[in-house]
Amino acid sequence: MGNIKRIRVTISGRVQGVGFRYFTQREGERLGLVGWVKNLSNGDVKAEAEGNETQVDAFVEAIRRGPPASRILNFQIVEIPANHRDVGFDIRFF
Repeated sequence: MGNIKRIRVTISGRVQGVGFRYFTQREGERLGLVGWVKNLSNGDVKAEAEGNETQVDAFVEAIRRGPPASRILNFQIVEIPANHRDVGFDIRFF
């Protein structure tokens, strides 16, 4: 199963208005992760995802590509402590 891992990613480029949040949510759900994704006021997208290491790594690969209409210019990822609080993978609007 692997170790539990949590990451925070910030993605910039053409990532708002192209379904990026929905793509990210679907990938998180498909892989059995918990976490969230949201648009930032500066045009970036931020997400956190938690699950076993293999699932999280697959998630990173998927969102690094993004949906077809996106164009990713910068992809920052940091590992953060797992918090075990999220249930499901949500789109946040704040």
